[in-house]
Amino acid sequence: MLNRYYSEFSLTSVAICLFFVLISQGIYAQSLPETVSKITEHPRLLLLKGEENAIRQELQKDTVRGRVNRAILTECDLILTQPPVERKMIGRRLLQASRESLRRIFFLSYAWRITGKEQYFQKCEKELLAAAAFEDWNPTHFLDVAEMTLALSIGYDWLYNGLSANSRDIISKAIIQKGLNPSFDPKYNGWLRGSNNWNQVCNAGITFGALAVYEQQPELSGKLINRAIESVLIPMKKYAPDGNYMEGYSYWAYGTSFNVFLISALEKIFKSDFGLSKQPGFLKTASFYEQLTGTSDMPFNYGDGGGPEGLQPAMFWFAEKLQDPSILYIEKENLLSSRFHVKSNRLLPAVMLWGRAIPVDKITVPTTLFWAGVGENEVAILRTGWDKNGIYVGFKAGTPSLSHAHMDIGSFVMDAEGVRWSADLGMQQYNSLESAGLDIWNMAQNSQRWQVFRYSNPSHSTLTVNGHHQSVKGRAKIIARSSDPQHTRAVIDMSEIYNEDLVTAKRGVAITGRKYVNVRDEIETGDSECTIRWAMLTPAKVKSIEGAQIHLVNKGKHLKMYIAGIEGAVFKTWSTDPPNNYDAPNPGTTLVGFELKVPAHTKKSFNVILAPGNEKMEVKNINLTALNEW
Repeated sequence: MLNRYYSEFSLTSVAICLFFVLISQGIYAQSLPETVSKITEHPRLLLLKGEENAIRQELQKDTVRGRVNRAILTECDLILTQPPVERKMIGRRLLQASRESLRRIFFLSYAWRITGKEQYFQKCEKELLAAAAFEDWNPTHFLDVAEMTLALSIGYDWLYNGLSANSRDIISKAIIQKGLNPSFDPKYNGWLRGSNNWNQVCNAGITFGALAVYEQQPELSGKLINRAIESVLIPMKKYAPDGNYMEGYSYWAYGTSFNVFLISALEKIFKSDFGLSKQPGFLKTASFYEQLTGTSDMPFNYGDGGGPEGLQPAMFWFAEKLQDPSILYIEKENLLSSRFHVKSNRLLPAVMLWGRAIPVDKITVPTTLFWAGVGENEVAILRTGWDKNGIYVGFKAGTPSLSHAHMDIGSFVMDAEGVRWSADLGMQQYNSLESAGLDIWNMAQNSQRWQVFRYSNPSHSTLTVNGHHQSVKGRAKIIARSSDPQHTRAVIDMSEIYNEDLVTAKRGVAITGRKYVNVRDEIETGDSECTIRWAMLTPAKVKSIEGAQIHLVNKGKHLKMYIAGIEGAVFKTWSTDPPNNYDAPNPGTTLVGFELKVPAHTKKSFNVILAPGNEKMEVKNINLTALNEW
């Protein structure tokens, strides 16, 4: 039997393999450290033996992080009263059980290491053994396996020195048999070649498993570590050049967080991440994520984005790596407002591991008021400032063809005076659509995916032409931009998106004079007359419509909208009630806008002005400059 308190195994062969794999990939930028020759004793994942002492000491003087610590411990006390997680499938997924196991095990093992209280240890062991006893971890949906493997790896490693020989044996065998081994099966491991969050999450989970049980199967573990470092380069290359994450807000919180877990584990054990964090655009992605939160505290949730994620542990890793406290400006607000989401934020204890050298009172306000990310799913972020009263606009280019994308090209969200005016419905839970028999993962133009109300352009703050869907194969790019504080702006070319009906289609969004937002469209029709629908999704109430003017009210604040540049256009509203029985409800939202008919072979331009406040604006004084002069 292995010594329960110490185990040390050579990793020379692993290190040599890593060296040649990374050389062949062209990412290895430094000589391999001589210290990478032995694996450390347990605990070895994220928080080494004795490092919890530093956290305890810091908690005595860091009252802000102390709130997080207390929130975790309070939640652990509730978990003590609950039966262990059971293997319950929801549709084709075991993911809910895997995530709850990860949340409980990470919370409880952290609580035990910080407090030494036996009840946390005992409950964590029960959760570990319960998950280990599952018949499998559902390898047909490998995210379930990955998150469960991560959960058991952290628990096994952090509790290792207190576990009985029997518990160690059961848990480690489950990690190997139900986690690591299925990852070699071609039926289950297509994620190794993928460029989305699956690759990041699955490689992180499996690598944690390989590191946790290295003693039992060093050769197998070495292969898995090598494979992960090579494979995860595929999605990491997508961050280049600006840090734009192609799957948007919520999936950044998923894929990038697990990517950071992978890098952090490698750094902790090998004192090197083998060049991963130096991949072009990766460290820049923290700015991308920070910019996605508006002055209303709501995110720019394009595609399958959801609501506010709350405290984001990975951002503390980035801030520490970059030595940039301003990266944590939104996280500071989350800390001070206790937005910890203990019921859903299964990675929350990592906040106590990363970025501790940056005191909360040293976190500064970012200075960037314009951010744009080129790449496969381009976006632009415009703002007048970071205070709650400022104007914020998130503007979407890109393509509907990407993972988790919607037909939302040209759409925008807008905040002013701390209120969201133009919004996005975001994702609908997948199981509700899969249970209805819809093939929502088919990205073809005529796929059932685009029959879902929230996924198609008529539900977004963009154009719909002749009632048609946007072109899945089309791509919109940012063609002009400026950070001029008096006319902050971005212009995108949407012509490919509307090529079924239009010759050209361009949209510009600007914050002018730091006072109002100007949305300008320029289109040219083809051989047929076109009906253009301009729409904006809003959570505001319509107070009045007077022809080309509309007055919105939200949370006691006011917004006036004006149509400028065309004659005869009149504002109207459309319902967001679900058109199909499988569509999710959209309470409290309305579509506002107008329609106009444009003859064949005609160029037409029009502006919509969004002015915060209750004062009336003279539209005739608005500068309706053409986009090519922006």
